[in-house]
Amino acid sequence: MGEAFIVAATRTAGGRKGGRMAGWHPADMAGQVLNSLIDKTGADPALVEDVIMGCVGQAGEQAVNIGRNAVLASKLPESVPATSVDRQCGSSQQALHFAAQAVMSGSMDIVIAAGVESMTRVPMGTPSILALKAGLGSYMSPAIQERYPNIQFSQFAGAEMVAKKYGLTKEQLDEFGFRSHQRAIAATQGGKFKDEILALEITTADGKTELHTVDEGIRFESSLEAMRAVKLLQEGGALTAATSSQICDGAAGVMVVNAAGLKALGVEPLARIHHMTVIGGDPVIMLEAPIPATERALKKAGMSIDDIDLYEVNEAFASVPVAWLQHLGADPDKLNINGGAIALGHPLGGSGAKLMTTLIHALKERGKRYGLQTMCEGGGLANVTIVERL
Repeated sequence: MGEAFIVAATRTAGGRKGGRMAGWHPADMAGQVLNSLIDKTGADPALVEDVIMGCVGQAGEQAVNIGRNAVLASKLPESVPATSVDRQCGSSQQALHFAAQAVMSGSMDIVIAAGVESMTRVPMGTPSILALKAGLGSYMSPAIQERYPNIQFSQFAGAEMVAKKYGLTKEQLDEFGFRSHQRAIAATQGGKFKDEILALEITTADGKTELHTVDEGIRFESSLEAMRAVKLLQEGGALTAATSSQICDGAAGVMVVNAAGLKALGVEPLARIHHMTVIGGDPVIMLEAPIPATERALKKAGMSIDDIDLYEVNEAFASVPVAWLQHLGADPDKLNINGGAIALGHPLGGSGAKLMTTLIHALKERGKRYGLQTMCEGGGLANVTIVERL
């Protein structure tokens, strides 16, 4: 079996719902990410053999194979194919896994894995909502309802269930959310994101044109007291909007190659894919799967959590990474060191590639070797990717 290397990684700065990135059509936004990967490597665009793009809200402007539409909106030639992947929030992390598997098999040498989500232009839940409005029914089939009677799958309920199962308090989660903003502020002001962010031109509310280079969700004036004052998402719960991921517009991508691809491009790799795992778990608690997925990944890789230098665990809700830390006995100083989705935003299908971009650059900046990325996903799923910086 061959090896898979990441030779370029980039992401846009996140935009708030209705904010600075709202003017970008998602296909054009993703197309700019594809262009950036070509520019970073100096690759002949015709050498790209496939584009695999994660996207959750595949409706409206993100319908009809957003991956292919992004290619058509980019400098890539029409000969480059593309497909779109939906593994819920892990969609572009799964796109990375598929790309790695393609080049490791030798069936392809150069593949781009990417993800995009404009949560302003295609709001969360749009495909299901449109189907119900059109009288096309629900994904909850009779067989599913028989297996899970009187159950409505909900990530919000699942996040509270995780908090309760692991004995997490509101105070713990508030402190974690505040730390996410503080780390994101430090990373932004310290220039840690400079090499990973693709600057996109935007038009501001007053009609001026400028480049968008700073994640819009960061609350630079945030305080722990203010976060503690935010009302609970549900009575008796532990989570608030301040300890949940932010709705976000954004895109990200990585170029994945094998040894033949490295030779064809004449570039040095940033990282090697060391291990990949995907797992299914309880779809009711839903968001707990990163814990058993990480345990499985470490066991298969012959590693312990102490062998990992940095972790990126998506902050869909604060209860997820805090429970993950607690159960695995992981070092909180290695987790989401530049902040996470609570501060930076969670562009659903774009987040997997976004987190990997940040992880690779953080490993390089700190001179560290191994990084682990995982995220919870709708349906009780989780992906884990372990990379080695080269």
